[in-house]
Amino acid sequence: MIAIAARKLGIFARSMASKKLYHRGQICSLRITDMAFEGKGIAKVENEGKRYVVFIPNTIPGQLVECRMVKVKNSYAEAKLIRIVEHSELEVPHNYAPIPGAPYLSLPIEKQREYKQSTTLELYRRIGKLEDVESYFEEYLESPRLLHYRNKMEYSFGSVYVEPGEAEFKDGFALGFKKRGQWLAVEPLSGDSGMFDAQLENFLPKLSRWFEERGHSGWHGKKHSGFCRMLAVRKSFRDDQLLLNFVSSSSELEKFDREAFIQLFEDEFGKRLGGLIHTINDDIGDRPKASEGERNLLAGKEAVEEYIHGLRFEISVESFFQTNPASAELLYQKALDYVKEDKPDSKPVILDLFAGTGTITQLLAQAVPSAEVIGVEIVPEAVEDAKRSAEANGFKDLKFFAADVGKFLLEHPQYQNRIHTLTLDPPRAGIAPKTLRKVIRLGAERIVYISCNPATQARDLQILAEFGYGLKKFSLVDQFPHTAHIESVALFEKISR
Repeated sequence: MIAIAARKLGIFARSMASKKLYHRGQICSLRITDMAFEGKGIAKVENEGKRYVVFIPNTIPGQLVECRMVKVKNSYAEAKLIRIVEHSELEVPHNYAPIPGAPYLSLPIEKQREYKQSTTLELYRRIGKLEDVESYFEEYLESPRLLHYRNKMEYSFGSVYVEPGEAEFKDGFALGFKKRGQWLAVEPLSGDSGMFDAQLENFLPKLSRWFEERGHSGWHGKKHSGFCRMLAVRKSFRDDQLLLNFVSSSSELEKFDREAFIQLFEDEFGKRLGGLIHTINDDIGDRPKASEGERNLLAGKEAVEEYIHGLRFEISVESFFQTNPASAELLYQKALDYVKEDKPDSKPVILDLFAGTGTITQLLAQAVPSAEVIGVEIVPEAVEDAKRSAEANGFKDLKFFAADVGKFLLEHPQYQNRIHTLTLDPPRAGIAPKTLRKVIRLGAERIVYISCNPATQARDLQILAEFGYGLKKFSLVDQFPHTAHIESVALFEKISR
């Protein structure tokens, strides 16, 4: 009897312990009162005398929102935004079409800066263990362009759509952006979003009608059927030209009027049409580049040109290139300033890791002509692109190596104990701790670390400090106004110097 009673008591205790304020999938309305890093709105709820916190991305303090719980813990929960029920008094009206990728367009840029700066500094204080973080923080650089700053956009076609700000899915042809947090429904774009090219986005409703009138279908991601899939667009600010890649399946090619399609774009954009490509893609996944399929150049060229700090770069639809060129110039200039701060007597070796197609490598060679600049990138195809780009810009002797960071000195022992400064600009996921230790073993005197995700950079502060690299200073660069993203440039030096 005692054993049975104890077992029942244990079951009761576990059931009480597992009882939470919310459950996964629950839909509720909450008031946003504060903001955390990456634009996560904070709602605070009283629960049995304790404060329970719910994080809801892409929301603004003061908003009343409807959300769905996706992760529920004892002290906090994470939810996805369904719709905004009441707007915040902080918001200001605008005439741009709403899109999922610009949740803070209604928030004044001064407020955006305030939230981005304060939440990022708090991140370095909490994760990077920098109690006096303000003493390391140098400056916050705003984007020179606050609107129409992007040089790349990808629009999706669909046969399921949802009106912006609503939750109900409907059947019908649509062209716009995928609704945030899912992969099936498209939010139709009604016109200029304020983020990309106004003429192009005002033209999209006309393009959507053109396909509908000709009986073409939009892609259905679940059924893997439909003709119109995607429209990827690149813009050259220097030449004011557009490079467009229309991606379709092969299902309705027999009724696709290619000549009328070309004429539609030529009539609309004239000399602004730098190139028009048609990619036939029957892959299941949604991406502009097909693993199997064919690509046809319908008009113009397959690439446009852009300039950063006077250097020319050829950009195709798939090329990686900074999305906000004007802000990228500020980002790179700050990195170059950090590199040039220390001037050794002998000819320094500067190593650019994760060099990609060599943008930073070339800028370093231009800014520090007395140095031996080397680009290191593990992808051989990117290295070949970097060499071609460097030669086109007049850097015929610039060195690029296709090499793993950990094996670089073994394969090129001539650089042992000669690396003065290294720069690194890793992908958003950051540097894996194992890879970071390989970077540290290169033995550079100084490290200039560009990060598109300060959370990973704040994490890496601890590993760098453990191996003798102290943070000297860092700056924040806003490359993406009206979004939650912020970038950081940090300078580290060997403490033993």
